[in-house]
Amino acid sequence: MSNTAQGSRVAIVTGSSKGIGAAVAERLASDGLAVVINYASGAEPAEKLVAKIQAAGGRAMAVKADIGNLAEVRALFAAAEAAFGGVDVLVNNAGIMKLAPVAQTSDELWNQTIAINLTGTFYALREAAQRLRQGGRIVSFSSSVVGLYQPSYAAYAATKAGVEAITHILSKELGPKRITANVVAPGPVNTDLFTHGKTEDDIKPIIGRTPLGRLGEPRDIANTVSFLVGPDGAWINGQVLRANGGII
Repeated sequence: MSNTAQGSRVAIVTGSSKGIGAAVAERLASDGLAVVINYASGAEPAEKLVAKIQAAGGRAMAVKADIGNLAEVRALFAAAEAAFGGVDVLVNNAGIMKLAPVAQTSDELWNQTIAINLTGTFYALREAAQRLRQGGRIVSFSSSVVGLYQPSYAAYAATKAGVEAITHILSKELGPKRITANVVAPGPVNTDLFTHGKTEDDIKPIIGRTPLGRLGEPRDIANTVSFLVGPDGAWINGQVLRANGGII
């Protein structure tokens, strides 16, 4: 894929105003893609990221959309098409992580986690299956929790296992359009989503279980997505790539 071809491509990154999503959006913009930065609330971080990308010579726009709302997901794709002429890449990053043992998991926690992490991702995948241009790329996020299966992660892990299953099937269905669909399953990453509510003593043993001796950084995950979306990832399809420093 030439730099010219890269420069004509358009990516939607859901939940990309901060954390891993922001790192992914910034990396794809530096790779030459026009990037649609999606957020559900709080426009300021998204607009600051757009300004940062544009200041570096990239193309970006921010679009508010709750991925758990079908009409807003459709509007997100429509906004990308109106601004940039089409969509070539979808990165499903938006999600929540609320933890509780199964016995203490409320209906509200379960339903909210399913609505955003699984149903919202499904809405975006279905839209992408209908609207991505020939030769497009889809990258969804799972988690290395699927494999580690720690206590208190039941609702979260269930949604991520569902995303993996849908992706395996979708990769086969989209083959005729030369669209690849893969999953990135990070381990512990140094973001607010992971560190919130954890003390240094909570985090130390997690680092100790990681062979490389550190938490992942958002850029580590962004680099992985860049590979899958870029020319060198063209033959990778229907796979779950655990980007986790070897913790599992």
